[in-house]
Amino acid sequence: MTLKIRGIETMTPDVVRFEIERGGRFVVYGYCISILVMSFKRVSGIYFVRSGESAFTKGMAFSLLSLVCGWWGIPWGPIWTIGTIVRNCRGGHDVTQEVADALATRAAA
Repeated sequence: MTLKIRGIETMTPDVVRFEIERGGRFVVYGYCISILVMSFKRVSGIYFVRSGESAFTKGMAFSLLSLVCGWWGIPWGPIWTIGTIVRNCRGGHDVTQEVADALATRAAA
């Protein structure tokens, strides 16, 4: 299984651990797309946000996508669009522990 994470392509495992200790985290962002009466709520790939970087800025594209394409489907489109935008503005969904566990398991194998 390949674990693709945006933001750590050039980093060694030691540097990733150091960044996590300094406050870095792995996050996913939500987005919503609606087509007439069907709405789809999805999550992005995993992004690494270093300490001092803005998680809000990295999630802005997904919020804009939801704002433009998400609200069309009734009733879930507006509900999910608002929810994804609020969560993305708060920095996305933190999955640091799950990713760190997966990376540790992979390194041990």
